[in-house]
Amino acid sequence: MRKARIVHIARQAGALAVAAVTAASTLNGYRPLARRGYPSMVSFGFGLVVSEFPLQTLVSQLGGLALTARRLTRPVRAIAWVVAGISAVGLLNFNRAGHRAGVPLREALDRGLGTARRTDSTGLWRRAAGAGTAKSAGALRMLRIYRDYTHDADISYGDYGSANHLDIWRRPDLAPAGKAPVLFQIPGGAWITGNKRGQAHPLMSHLAELGWICVAANYRHSPRNTWPDHIVDVKRALAWVKTHIAEYGGDPDFIAITGGSAGGHLSSLAALTPNDPRYQPGFEDVDTGVQAAVPFYGVYDFTRFEDAMHPSMPELLEQMVIKQPHKTSFETYVDASPVNHVAADAPPFFVLHGTNDSLVPVEQARAFVAKLRDVSTQPVVYAELPFAQHAFDMLGSARAAHAAVAVEQFLAEIYENRHQARRSGSVTATS
Repeated sequence: MRKARIVHIARQAGALAVAAVTAASTLNGYRPLARRGYPSMVSFGFGLVVSEFPLQTLVSQLGGLALTARRLTRPVRAIAWVVAGISAVGLLNFNRAGHRAGVPLREALDRGLGTARRTDSTGLWRRAAGAGTAKSAGALRMLRIYRDYTHDADISYGDYGSANHLDIWRRPDLAPAGKAPVLFQIPGGAWITGNKRGQAHPLMSHLAELGWICVAANYRHSPRNTWPDHIVDVKRALAWVKTHIAEYGGDPDFIAITGGSAGGHLSSLAALTPNDPRYQPGFEDVDTGVQAAVPFYGVYDFTRFEDAMHPSMPELLEQMVIKQPHKTSFETYVDASPVNHVAADAPPFFVLHGTNDSLVPVEQARAFVAKLRDVSTQPVVYAELPFAQHAFDMLGSARAAHAAVAVEQFLAEIYENRHQARRSGSVTATS
């Protein structure tokens, strides 16, 4: 009897604990509950799942409660259902925000490019045979999308084994001499991890289906390697693309660079430092300019330790990535910051960031965009997505699909403007 009583009490306490976690996870999606240390990683993980897959979260919460509710006392059952109902309202609002993510993206494009801009890419490039209609995203599709488009994998572009491998995404029926525009993807992972597989699949599959060539590249990681090895590898991979992508049906004269998190940092820095010999040892004469940059939730300023950086970032940079003290090697941190390389001749930028990013504060993007807009003569589009967490574009959610379409529209406008300028003779083939 005593044992049964203990089991009964434990069951009621467990149900209340689950209800509390349910409420906290939904609340965390609206306002991250932790932004420091290891708890911030938990906050990020829960926030990402809840905000990108709210209906699946709702089904799991309500399904679990329905299976266990009959064993609960009436007061505990009432509390659990009330909490679940409040959480459900929050999750349904997340679902609405995800499906309406096209609204802030469209508004950002209108502000940055004008309302007369292109809203699709029809007729701009020589597309593959067939319908050429981008397939919808979705988490399950993203798990198998790699094999649909990666017909040339693990190509070596440097001397460091698998760390210098890249994959080429393309439709199998793409014309070999089609000169398709190229998207060059740099994975994130805090400069210490990450892989060319598993990131930006919604975006790359969308563009590949429409006839683009997409290239995803690995690069050397810390702590085994030290800055600036990371950006040197990115530049070397970009040089390989410039030299060889025509063999795969790509146009070396139109390359857009993208990446998320550390990849957002590296793609931005690469776009803003074309042909910089410091980052091109041994291949200084190879053109590494790009025609557009689309960084997602990137780190743009390595010097803002106090007001715009995750509290763990300074230690990561000092001990594992740059491996020099910030106070005594300040110029290294300045030089590694894309914000300090902004110039009038910067390529067109489309910067995307989530308001609820737990790992890279949104202030990084705001300050970077403000400086770009002050200096650059090219379009600068900035989309700040409500409720979006770090890595919001990775999982094939509704928001990720909207982001992929918005990037397509941005690149379509840049592509058309560039080719109009080329026809008029105002740009060179490599500018």
